[in-house]
Amino acid sequence: MEKLEQLYEGKAKKVFATSDPDALIVDYKDDATAFNGQKKGTIVGKGVINNRMSNHVMQILEKEGVPTHYIKELSERETLVKKVSIVPLEVIIRNVAAGSFSKKLGIEEGKKLLCPTIEFSYKDDALGDPFINDYYALALGLATREEIDTIKKYAFTVNRVLLKYFEECGIELIDFKIEFGRYHDRIILADEISPDTCRLWDIKTHEKLDKDRFRRDMGNVEDAYKEVFKRLGL
Repeated sequence: MEKLEQLYEGKAKKVFATSDPDALIVDYKDDATAFNGQKKGTIVGKGVINNRMSNHVMQILEKEGVPTHYIKELSERETLVKKVSIVPLEVIIRNVAAGSFSKKLGIEEGKKLLCPTIEFSYKDDALGDPFINDYYALALGLATREEIDTIKKYAFTVNRVLLKYFEECGIELIDFKIEFGRYHDRIILADEISPDTCRLWDIKTHEKLDKDRFRRDMGNVEDAYKEVFKRLGL
């Protein structure tokens, strides 16, 4: 498999074409952003942690019936993935009130929700990824009803599997953001699962072990990422 030209550089990754038209190489960076790119910095070593953690979790999810873009880990920072057409929806699952959910609804951060919630954001940095619902997505042609139903089914499966998995590692899964893509007309998970995209708290002390430490200038960001990595046994 030959690595070809760079196709894209985002906030946290670079994407390269390969000699296989159905495959891409994703290179994870140490760059960190928050608030739609308004805050920028570096979290040393996070590219390695996010790459290896995502690949590990993807393989767990595949065994639980969630198709993913993962093909093969190439190095500490690079992974071969299936080339997809991204559905322009950010999918957020919440188990505990935190972040914008708490702020928007005036609910104390840390309050356990009676059931998991799901929400969609329209994937558009210029607009600040605004909140939308199923009807918006259908009306704008972002996804079909069948695709939305499939995305919801997979998202809740991801939540169920990861709640149990992280709990066994002494970590509480507060919420997370994922994205999906179309691969030969099939919906598959096509995003990372890491401390960048998940809120992860110590199950006993509720210490934050995720990117909130960067967003909120809490310090010890690298140590928090390393702690998650260590607890997963990676």
